[in-house]
Amino acid sequence: MEYEVIIGLEIHSELKTDSKLFCSCKNDFGGEPNTRCCPVCLGLPGTLPVLNRHALELAVRAGLAMNCKISGFSKFDRKNYFYPDMPKAYQTTQYNLPVCYDGYVEIEVDGITKRIGIERIHLEEDAGKLIHDAYGSGSLVDYNRCGVPLIEIVTRPEMNSAEEARALFETIKSILEYTGVSDCKMQEGSLRADVNLSVRPKGQKQFGTRTEMKNLNSIRAVYRASQAEAQRQIEILERGGIVYQETRRWDDRKGESMAMRNKEESMDYRYFPEPDLLPVIIGEEWVASVEKNMPELPRSRRDRYVNEFGIPKYDADLITMNKKLSDIFDRAVAVCGKPKLASNFIMTDIMRRINENGEEILDANLTGDNFGQVLLFLDRGDITHAAAIKVIDKIVETGEEPKHIIDGLELWVQRDEDLINNAVTSVLEANRPALDDFLAGKDKAFGFLMGQVMSKLKGKCDPAQVREVLMKEIDKSAGRQN
Repeated sequence: MEYEVIIGLEIHSELKTDSKLFCSCKNDFGGEPNTRCCPVCLGLPGTLPVLNRHALELAVRAGLAMNCKISGFSKFDRKNYFYPDMPKAYQTTQYNLPVCYDGYVEIEVDGITKRIGIERIHLEEDAGKLIHDAYGSGSLVDYNRCGVPLIEIVTRPEMNSAEEARALFETIKSILEYTGVSDCKMQEGSLRADVNLSVRPKGQKQFGTRTEMKNLNSIRAVYRASQAEAQRQIEILERGGIVYQETRRWDDRKGESMAMRNKEESMDYRYFPEPDLLPVIIGEEWVASVEKNMPELPRSRRDRYVNEFGIPKYDADLITMNKKLSDIFDRAVAVCGKPKLASNFIMTDIMRRINENGEEILDANLTGDNFGQVLLFLDRGDITHAAAIKVIDKIVETGEEPKHIIDGLELWVQRDEDLINNAVTSVLEANRPALDDFLAGKDKAFGFLMGQVMSKLKGKCDPAQVREVLMKEIDKSAGRQN
């Protein structure tokens, strides 16, 4: 039997504010345990929360970027549950009147564009962090994260594959970064997703039983967990078994999930309006001012790269998926004036380094300015491509200015004709069989000879000039043979 996979995501994103959602405690990752909390975020008796206006603005900004409607009237609610990381025994969140609703995000998978609905985006506070002793002697709790502002982005169940779930998560991450809503540092827990997934026989209208996998903190985990859970449910149904509605925990190292508890329904949380917070009235003029100050979104930037710079769409997609990389590209183009050169260098040499060392290299001294200067030297023929790579690596390592690095490593292109002539003559004398092969019509032999000359010159000469001299000497050799 063929099955259809149905996936919806709930994406939790910490907001990029200076202070927490309802108090003035610092909103920053880390710190000594329990040093960034106060009576308000701990919910001590007699305290009153006050809404962070900037957090509300960031939520509206996210909603506008995802084509949502903005509620003129919104309110906060109490979600009641007892867990040690929530000292109040309830979470302040939004239930039936969220800030943003009824939006959509477009994704592209295998060349096909698909619109995925956004059910709602609501504001809520984060919980603390439990630290379990590895030897089973107990658990500790750090309340520093308590009260950190979050938005929860709830999609409609309109994705039908792990590829689509991954594409949506990547797209929303990119939107949040471009709009400045979140830093999206998944290693710090500032962006995470819950995957809601069910399967049903193809042609069946009724949804299958849904499971939820909680707190997936990487794009890879969202993809692998979606694949594995779909396969698990299909295998159960094929055996004639029953899929139970439950919350599951994904172990990315093992590549499998395990049941945690039965899935709660909304009635289990006994939602009721938060009595300590006034309703939020959002005026149209204020929303218009937020929209007016919206930065360029990734799709718009991608289209600009394609239409104005002539960059291939695949390259533009890859560059704009990461805001830091895209910012570096934009600034480098402004410095060197060569968008295709910048794009080609990024797609080959920079991407290779990101794949080898992670995106951290974009935080390690490489900027659009110094990258653009390297490309400027390369385009002028002042340094070779190999030298440009050495300079980039040195910039990432030390942060030195490109010119200082080139001076220190003596990477400037040498244009001494006598030096090149001597090297070419020496290589041709030492590699007579390769020369004979080229004269016999074996074109690959020229590449070998060229490589030998560049190696002898330690890569410090202009390849075009070397090629020209090498061809002249080969022609002379051919004339002597005739």
